[in-house]
Formats: sequence, C-alpha cells, structure tokens
Amino acid sequence: MLYKKTLAAIGAHALAEYPRESCGLVVAVGRREEYRPCANLEREPGSFRMCADDWARAEDAGRVLAVVHSHPDASAQPSEGDLAACEATGLPWVIVSVRDGAVAEVHRFAPTGWRAPLLGRQFFHGTLDCYTLARDWYAREAGIELPDFERADDWWGRGQDLYMQGFAQAGFERVPDGAPIQPGDGILMSVRAPVANHAGIYLGNRPLAEAPGLHPVPNAMLHHLYGRLSERVVYGGYWQEVTRAVVRHKDFKP
Repeated sequence: MLYKKTLAAIGAHALAEYPRESCGLVVAVGRREEYRPCANLEREPGSFRMCADDWARAEDAGRVLAVVHSHPDASAQPSEGDLAACEATGLPWVIVSVRDGAVAEVHRFAPTGWRAPLLGRQFFHGTLDCYTLARDWYAREAGIELPDFERADDWWGRGQDLYMQGFAQAGFERVPDGAPIQPGDGILMSVRAPVANHAGIYLGNRPLAEAPGLHPVPNAMLHHLYGRLSERVVYGGYWQEVTRAVVRHKDFKP
C-alpha cells in the first residue's frame, strides 16, 4: 500500500519527465516510506533503463519496496517487458499513466512466476531481446544458466562488439568456420551493423520442449529480431550471409 504523499511524489515526477518515461523506487527509510526519483538512462522514448548508482543509493538509504515508472500517453497496464522485468527484480511494480497533463491511472502488480513464451514474445531491448531469448532457451531447454550483461540500446552503433567480446565469458567456444553446425549452437550475426549485433539458436529439426506440438521448421533457427516478435525461421540465405560466428556452449549436450 502506498501512502498519499508517496503517490503524489510519483505523480509529480512522472509529469515533470513527460513525454519521457520517469522511473524511481519506493523505499522504506526507518519507519518512513519515501519515493526516490531515479535517472532514466534510455535515450529512446517509450522505455526506461534505471541508473544502477541511483538504485545502490536507495539500498544504502533503506529497503527497496517497489519499482516505479510511467507510461506517457498509454495505459498503465504492464507490457510483456514490464512483466519480465518485475519477475527479474522480485519486487512489486507500480506504473502510472500520464495523459493530458495529469496522472490518469495507477496500476500495481507483483511477481507471480510469469515467463515470456519463447515464441511470439514482444521485443524490449535489455529485457526481452535476442540475448534474453538465448538465455531463456538455454535455461529452459538445456538447464544452462547464462550470465546477463548490462547493455544500452544501440550499443552496436557506438563501437561496442559485445557478442564477440563476451561469448567466451558466457561459456561458449567458437566453432571453426566450415565445421558442421549442430542443434543448440549459437549463431552470431551482423544485421545492418559493423559488428555482430544479433544472436539466434540453431534448432535444426529439434522441437521446442515448451511447445512440442508446433509444426516442424526444417533447418530452423530461433531468434528475436529488433522490433519484431520472436520466431523460428529457416537458417539459410540472408541469415547465413550475415553470420559472423557460430559458438557452442561447453556444457550443452545435443
């Protein structure tokens, strides 16, 4: 339950940040409940990435009770990205809808064990993106936990080469060029970028355990392209042309 003073502070921050999304934390400081505004590091509208230093300062001040952000000119209902992030934090979330210069709606929700489906999930960079899909596939289908990495949107356009620099740290080894590809291999691709900025999982004819009744796709790759729903496609043609490396996890057993 949020006090009126806390809700008023949340609303004022959301209005001040409009049309960008505001974000912040509700913190218990001793016996007091207070709202602590945080910096939104995301440059693109319609999303937020909370400053890690602001979160750390909130934890130093007290106990974090809830994560807050706004939806400018949109419903306060959570997106799939919000649901996934709520589960990841393990905390209640509060969303405020801002319309016509006022707070129109407040929605509160908490973790329930919800999981985004491997197929047909929405795209939210850093929360539900191609690397998140890879992490979820390896965890659910192979019992392998991949590390998460901090990543700002458009990192590939800023001279970063995160996939090629990070695959070894995540437990992968590069498959020699020309060697046979096998189900479970990671495919690193350059999609309209100077570096490998997209990843897929080669399935071959292997079905998805969470959806065994789906029609087969021969030579299939599971991937989540920027701004699209996650899907299976035939691995060939364009996708082979833009492949920069195939990598294999040391613990994966086909």
